[in-house]
Amino acid sequence: MKTLEELKSDFKYWEAIKDMVDQNIDVMLNLSQSGHPGGSRSKVHAMIATLLSGVMSWDIRQPEKRFGDRFILSAGHANPVVYATLSVFNEALRRKYQETRDKKYLNPLGTEYTLTFEDTLSLRRRGGLPGHAEMEGKTLFFKTNTGPSGHGFPVAAGQAFALKYAGLDQVKVFTIEGEGGLTPGVIHETKNSAFGLGLGNFITLVDWNDFGIDGRPFSDIIAGTPRDWFEPYGWAVEGVEDGENWKELMSAYIKLMDNENPHQPKMLYMKMRKGRGYGKFDAPSHGAPHKRNSAEFWKTKEDYSEKYEIDIPHIYDTSDLDYETNKIQMQAVLESVFSLFEKQDGLLDYLSNRLVELGDNVKTEGGSQFNENPLDDETLFAYRSYPFYKKPGEVAPNRAGFGDFGSWINTYTQKKYGRPLFLVNSADLAGSTNIAGFAKGYGEAPDSGMYHRDKNPSGALMPQGITEFANAGINVGISSVNFSEDGFDEFNGYFTAASTYGSFSYLKYGAYRLFSQVAQDSQLKVGKTIWVAGHSGPETAEDSRTHFGIFSPGVTQLFPKGHVLNLHPYEYNEVPAMLGAALACDIPIIALHLTRPGVKIPDRKRLGMASHFDAAKGAYIIRNYDKNRKKEGVVLMRGTKAIDELLSLIPRFDQDGPNVKIVAALSYGLFEMQTEKYQKSIISDREWLDAMIITNTSIANMSNWSKYPTVNEYSVSADWDNRWRSGGTLDEVIDEAHLSAKWQWEAILRFADRQNERLSKISAIFEKE
Repeated sequence: MKTLEELKSDFKYWEAIKDMVDQNIDVMLNLSQSGHPGGSRSKVHAMIATLLSGVMSWDIRQPEKRFGDRFILSAGHANPVVYATLSVFNEALRRKYQETRDKKYLNPLGTEYTLTFEDTLSLRRRGGLPGHAEMEGKTLFFKTNTGPSGHGFPVAAGQAFALKYAGLDQVKVFTIEGEGGLTPGVIHETKNSAFGLGLGNFITLVDWNDFGIDGRPFSDIIAGTPRDWFEPYGWAVEGVEDGENWKELMSAYIKLMDNENPHQPKMLYMKMRKGRGYGKFDAPSHGAPHKRNSAEFWKTKEDYSEKYEIDIPHIYDTSDLDYETNKIQMQAVLESVFSLFEKQDGLLDYLSNRLVELGDNVKTEGGSQFNENPLDDETLFAYRSYPFYKKPGEVAPNRAGFGDFGSWINTYTQKKYGRPLFLVNSADLAGSTNIAGFAKGYGEAPDSGMYHRDKNPSGALMPQGITEFANAGINVGISSVNFSEDGFDEFNGYFTAASTYGSFSYLKYGAYRLFSQVAQDSQLKVGKTIWVAGHSGPETAEDSRTHFGIFSPGVTQLFPKGHVLNLHPYEYNEVPAMLGAALACDIPIIALHLTRPGVKIPDRKRLGMASHFDAAKGAYIIRNYDKNRKKEGVVLMRGTKAIDELLSLIPRFDQDGPNVKIVAALSYGLFEMQTEKYQKSIISDREWLDAMIITNTSIANMSNWSKYPTVNEYSVSADWDNRWRSGGTLDEVIDEAHLSAKWQWEAILRFADRQNERLSKISAIFEKE
């Protein structure tokens, strides 16, 4: 990083670059007529200071460099400032290449990964630059998708933690936000988390402009200043009252970065005017550009023209133009704006060579623990060989299977590869949900324990509080840091897991939703994360209805098909089998639904049940038809106590009970991955019509398994009467949920007795059609 004295000679160039960025913001929004001018304008100084001073180690030509500093636009709506900045920077490189033909000025991946001013004219159009920040293609500079307020902040913290944990805390993570974006609760969660995790490599920039979308200033509803908002959380804070003064801004920046405490997160605030230089300010400038080619728009071009004595074409052409015609106009305007590179002595040489210098100085060596990739080791996913399965007759909760899986897999990778595969956290429920097992040594191996920034920096269990949203965001941040030498080809980094009650699953959805988008579209590979819906179902009996995960866990299904794997293991032995199979799949999010009570491990051979290994196939047969009797339909089962109670009825089915096939329906995603032959051996096309469901969830959460309306008519679910369950002992609540053996027997009898009626109804419907 340059000293303040060295930077003083750069400020005249920064001023010109700032003006070009401003103009590019205005022009793209004039064409798009949609976007956010105010917050984009007020962040220009912070962007230029961060990217050109040397405080951030980065390479515009290769944003994929694994040891380059990372940038997350927490204020994702303000992406025009980033688009415009990259556009101006890349224009300098393009012009310098045209002048010299030296390929050092080019992106080695070509134009597909280079954002130019022509690209800014595609803002908010299909196939063009998106309306909020996305980590993809020309915008891999962004290190996650952002836009929903607050969502990027914990992801930035997670990326900083992954780097710190790997011993690479000299690699920094930068994020920028306005005070409006600092009001969501996850910001509070993340500020505490950053202190606890000791994230000295996490730098937050605050654009202090006092306004958001609505007309009232934030100072009417938020007490204090940015210093008050961060210092009490243990952060190092510096700031300036005049964010447009390059000298004052960099003096504060340098002072902040000189902080020698390696565990103290940092914040720099700049007092700015929202809409600075745009001609409309504060709340009105937030999300509404000037009308296309209005006099107000052209006034901003006039100011630039007069300052630099540059002719702007079409100036004050206020005719009502269609999009394509205006696009041609705006390209001409930008070409004239960028003629400043030729007009101002030294500007082109300064910017192009500074960008190359910064890129060439990015660290290229480090992270020796990532020289090998554990994910190439098939042992991790060979669930049939895992050494910790329980024997029939033993009693254990399925959550214990999760803990033992974590203990084994992290111990294995620690011994063989020098690091754990998983970093995990919980909402103050690490022991209760058994996720603490990931920090316990398997066998005679020592525990890694709970992470502490000073005392135990190798602990695999983060010391989180009741911070569900932040935990999810931190985890997807960790799992999006790829230490591979070729991040386009493979992921080599940390997987993550986070747990809380299944009833609180909705608190995590936002972070996983954006991570799923990154995994879908980003050319850089990301890792996997496990979303643990613990203590789910009415099985969490004594905690009563406020804590029952009957409806809430359905949020884990709100993704495109194939983007999440939902796993509902019945008992301990099914957990590692299903996890091994799921982790071997190319799906980034695994939603693992676990329950609290211990149940007896069944003697599957005696009962005629399929092996627990078949849980890895998503569904298996608990009881097949008696071939010598009439087939009376299929019962699809899900839920720990539902199946546990059902197993007590197996002898009755073989005596005088209905001749039904009983199927454990544990993961529709895994089931669909099986061969057609296997799927039809479990449930045929016809049997989908002749089926009922018994589940510890709501019936709506079984929609993948319910192929026809009559299925639900005969089913039994924890919401059988469309009411919230109450509470009590486990037996009392399971009985109230109609999941006890008595209620299941009655429901299955009714289902079998009315088979002819049911199938006749279905046939009649098809005949009418």
